[in-house]
Amino acid sequence: MILKSYKYLQEIDDPKDLKRLSIAELERYCDELRQYIIEECSVNPGHLASSLGTVELAAALHYVYNTPKDRIVWDVGHQTYPHKIITGRREAFHNKRKLGGISGFPRMDESPYDAFGGGHASVSISAAFGMAEAARLRHEDYQVVAVIGDGAMTGGLAFEGLNNAGASQDTNLLVILNDNNMAIDQATGALKNYLLKISTSHHYNRFKQRLWGVLSHTPRLLHLCQKIGNGFKQGILNKSNIFESLNFRYFGPVDGHSIPDLVRTLRAMQDIKGPKLLHLITVKGKGYKPAEDNKPVWHAPGRFNPDTGERIKSSGTIAKYQEVFGHTLLDLARMDKRIVGITPAMPSGCSMNIMMREMPDRCFDVGIAEGHAVTFSAGLAAAGMIPFCNIYSTFMQRAYDNVIHDVALQDLPVVFCLDRGGLVGEDGSTHHGVFDMAAFATVPGLTFAAPMDEHELRNMMYTGYRLGHPFMMRYPRGGGVGAPWSGEPFEELEIGRGRKLRDGHDVALVTIGTVGNFAAGAALCAEKDGISVAHYDLRFVKPLDEALLDEVGRNFSRVITVEDGSLRGGVGEAVVAFFNRRGYNVKVESLGIGDRWVKHGTPAELYALCGYDEEGIYRTILGK
Repeated sequence: MILKSYKYLQEIDDPKDLKRLSIAELERYCDELRQYIIEECSVNPGHLASSLGTVELAAALHYVYNTPKDRIVWDVGHQTYPHKIITGRREAFHNKRKLGGISGFPRMDESPYDAFGGGHASVSISAAFGMAEAARLRHEDYQVVAVIGDGAMTGGLAFEGLNNAGASQDTNLLVILNDNNMAIDQATGALKNYLLKISTSHHYNRFKQRLWGVLSHTPRLLHLCQKIGNGFKQGILNKSNIFESLNFRYFGPVDGHSIPDLVRTLRAMQDIKGPKLLHLITVKGKGYKPAEDNKPVWHAPGRFNPDTGERIKSSGTIAKYQEVFGHTLLDLARMDKRIVGITPAMPSGCSMNIMMREMPDRCFDVGIAEGHAVTFSAGLAAAGMIPFCNIYSTFMQRAYDNVIHDVALQDLPVVFCLDRGGLVGEDGSTHHGVFDMAAFATVPGLTFAAPMDEHELRNMMYTGYRLGHPFMMRYPRGGGVGAPWSGEPFEELEIGRGRKLRDGHDVALVTIGTVGNFAAGAALCAEKDGISVAHYDLRFVKPLDEALLDEVGRNFSRVITVEDGSLRGGVGEAVVAFFNRRGYNVKVESLGIGDRWVKHGTPAELYALCGYDEEGIYRTILGK
């Protein structure tokens, strides 16, 4: 990207350069920074709208604070593109989310300015409070700021952090609530309505802004007026602020796109000790009309024309797995009024919005609260409903105990649909769904399945609905293989029963899930080399098909297992354990994800990197 047209952007290589600018120049720099993000994301896609909403905030923070000595902890890391560019990664931004390039999220090992990694929501307050306490205990002089937004305040962990930090009045911590009334989709819940009431009291807010402008150079007087105002609201008007009730000094709301207001307020708050919260009002997608007009779509729009806003869609017509889920759920819900859908802030991401449009009263977006989503589903099931709880695999890790204690232990008929199972691509290590099979296969009474294609996904959802016990299934991100599914009649699958897809006598492939399609291609290639390969699709992670594995153990001395998940504790290890128990003399080679963190890249690149794409399986069959 040629920077000649950017007068200020090309001169800023780190926050020290930023501090040389006047307020007026800083505003112009923000305009250029926003345009640069739009142009770069148009050709190298990423999380656009959230970052457009934090341009002024990121600039003001680095302008006022002495980073990286002062620590800024960003929640929901897809807000951090402006922060990354300001902190010396302007040129590296060309290769964000690409194999070998910088991450799309904050990473401590990537930059000293990334004070804490952030890919999952609601972590910033707890992490920042830990840093602030460490500074107090070690008698070190630095400031700590947590920036939380995009719906992350609805997560229970955020309130745990607020509750704990509010009880420590000696700890110097600033929480910035970046309030844009959005998660990926429209924000939901009582907290959204509460924040909306605070932010829309126009006359009061206008008066307070003027008062702050006068008192910003005298922090003690500003704090005194704040206490008097809070006391008046609570004592006379009987209106309590939730953050003040948790012992945070509340300031705001403030226009999060006004550089003068942000700089003035942040400077004034530096000298106010103890836990405090600054409430900012921002616009997700700010400065780019298509993103402002359709925030959910432009959260991560893919490639687009920056001049017209026209999105450049791929030419493929194959349905995504999430779309198969969404349409199948609606078909099932039409059949049975007991079926309901639950998602933690991902209705469009998982395609539950398809059912929401027709049956809004039977779908629940519970906000970014995975544990609550699971236990809420358990409550629905205990009262006679059949919940389909859809959570991305990586986020389901947060609800592990809820699945065990609230669903499985009580044998409740909740159907868990884990979207984004396996390697998800450019979002990287924080978002790969690689632990689900290893983690949940240990839970008694829980059936766990993985479809090989779209048709199998549809039938597994029907099987889960019919089972009447806890049922979990996982499927990957992206498009399927083109298997027919729409309008196909439902078939109830026998629990724990796999299938033989191909006969052979030299080596057996035993696969689980969609990687079976890679294995099928590899088997065809091996046949051309004169190697006869049998292929078995397990279908179920738990219970394993023991009859199928007995057949494999009796007839093959060499077996290759393939899974899109962790090898430690995974299906391959379970197959080896089964052969050992039966006394079969079988050499097993397991392909999957080793004991390592897999970074970001395209799914195809990452499958190849981990050795279980079609070529990797083929080479393993050949013994290379």
